[in-house]
Amino acid sequence: MASISTAVDDQISAFLDRLWLQQGVSKHTSQAYQSDLRQFQKFLVTAQRPNLADACAEDIEDYLLWRRQQGLSPRSTSRTLSALKKFYQFARTQQWCAVDPTARLRRPKQPQSIPHSLSESEVEALLNAPNVEDAIELRDRAMLEVLYATGLRVTELTQLTTDQISLQQELVRVVGKGNKERLVPLGEEALHWVQDYLHSARSTLHQKPGDWLFITRRGGPLTRQAFWYRIKLYAQRADIRSHLSPHTLRHAFATHLLNHGADLRVLQMLLGHSDLSTTQIYTHVARERLQQLHAQHHPRA
Repeated sequence: MASISTAVDDQISAFLDRLWLQQGVSKHTSQAYQSDLRQFQKFLVTAQRPNLADACAEDIEDYLLWRRQQGLSPRSTSRTLSALKKFYQFARTQQWCAVDPTARLRRPKQPQSIPHSLSESEVEALLNAPNVEDAIELRDRAMLEVLYATGLRVTELTQLTTDQISLQQELVRVVGKGNKERLVPLGEEALHWVQDYLHSARSTLHQKPGDWLFITRRGGPLTRQAFWYRIKLYAQRADIRSHLSPHTLRHAFATHLLNHGADLRVLQMLLGHSDLSTTQIYTHVARERLQQLHAQHHPRA
């Protein structure tokens, strides 16, 4: 049994290495796929088939049904099946199995969730919440301004280095999902706060800052979780009671651009979406806002 377990570990490692090399998946996605495969392998042990290569379509259907009965969400179910599909496609190329047991399985349809967006006045209140006389809060003000000006993902923001931002050209070079690069305009307001932070706060936080743009007192980058805590702190200070998420300002960036007439294709490029359908979800938010305005102001509404 130990040798089988070792062989399975080697197969999973080989699969994740290939996934990283070919698709440049993030560390988070790689860890999620690894967890999905290990959990499925444990399930197979109970069915007396400890080797992933021995699984059949019925095993996978039984496993997904069992996970749903345990409360797994449709989104997580789809992600799990995606991991299994990718693994078995790779397994076929390595001749670990004769057939792909996931070939006829289809991902469950997910309900389209519409992202919540702050109003422009709420964003203004959030941006004004930090006390810019304090070095930490001046850094946070610059980060919030960049986030709203560019629509970056929080991880993209916290991982920015100094060579990714051009103050002269007012551009940010973003390395997004799959190591895909895109250029995003910074804008005058965000540029002002970044310059203020670089001039007045960065060296105060750490005497010898390295390459990270936004640093802690230890000189390293903020974690995603730490910045999310800061967002909640400022939202509370600004008395914002709307639902918040780490991507709140990214959603606001997209929605407000659409409300002001931005082209959907341009928005797709700015957000770094590989598929336009992902960007189109923001048209629902913009449409809802237009309907509200119509209801409030049209004499026959």
